[in-house]
Amino acid sequence: MRISTTIFLTDETITPVRLARELEARGFAGLYLPEHTHIPVERTTPYPQGGELPREYGRILDPFVALGQAAAVTERLGLGTGVTLIAERDPIALAKQIATLDHLSGGRFTLGVGYGWNREEAADHGVDWATRRELTHDRLALMRALWAPEPTAYEGEFGRSVRASQAWPKPVRGGAPRILLGGAAGPKLFARIVAEADGWMPIGGRGLTESLPVLREAWEAAGRDPKALQVVPYAVLPNAGKFAHFEGLGCDEAVLQLPPGDETEVLRVLDRYARFA
Repeated sequence: MRISTTIFLTDETITPVRLARELEARGFAGLYLPEHTHIPVERTTPYPQGGELPREYGRILDPFVALGQAAAVTERLGLGTGVTLIAERDPIALAKQIATLDHLSGGRFTLGVGYGWNREEAADHGVDWATRRELTHDRLALMRALWAPEPTAYEGEFGRSVRASQAWPKPVRGGAPRILLGGAAGPKLFARIVAEADGWMPIGGRGLTESLPVLREAWEAAGRDPKALQVVPYAVLPNAGKFAHFEGLGCDEAVLQLPPGDETEVLRVLDRYARFA
């Protein structure tokens, strides 16, 4: 099993360059970064984990800039987002960012896609909360049009379209980078995964014994290769039994949560986790 990591990188933590180098030196498989453009102070949305929203949420570095730095100082380390809030981004510009990062890193990028949880943040981007999922997939389809091998037009349902265009570079593997959808288990999410993604990125990995067979059944019913489905438990705390459980379920990658600490703290945790990598 490949062991990757995720962390809230901020202006107060270890730097992307130092972290990426240390991850690769210790044999970790990848680095996934979350995103929030901003956290409105006046908000009513509760923190999903309960209690006060941790300080790091309002200080997150832009994941694509940080991953670009990580790509430049590594050769093998996988690079990903966990997750990109596509509904809050301009899809034409985002398609270019993703394709460029994937090209410059030699195809090491994974696009984790999420729908978000902070209503106030989304509202500042002009997102109608009730249709954010549909908007996300509409914009993903527009990006796929720009990544297509031949100029391809796309007429969106939410007022964003693109003409058939020259748009290079392309994702290295062709068509799109690896795409994993985040979100809670359920028929709507699983239908989207089957139709539009390479797999699922469940937070924590709890309940996979029950939910994964349901996803596999939907995947195979759609005629997709059973061996191609990728399920990547995300933001997990490590122990050998947990990894054995994931591996027994057919997962070949898991993502460990690192603390949003300074260099000393993060490297100390990496040394402790290195035995799993």
